[in-house]
Amino acid sequence: MNLDIRYPIGLLFVIVGAILTACGIFLPPETSSHLLLGMNVNISWGIVQLAFGGIMLGLAKGGARKKGGKP
Repeated sequence: MNLDIRYPIGLLFVIVGAILTACGIFLPPETSSHLLLGMNVNISWGIVQLAFGGIMLGLAKGGARKKGGKP
């Protein structure tokens, strides 16, 4: 069985990061209580999660290519 755990982890972080970033961008600042020192935490951590998810998906794709198997 050729199961690579990096695919579901990467997808999870990409989806959650996209939702968090979108909420930080599109919700009005009056209704948001997620400002810390004047910085929107949802946008910051959403971008971090998107980057981590992208790295995990890239590693999974590279690992599958290196082994010669298909994902």
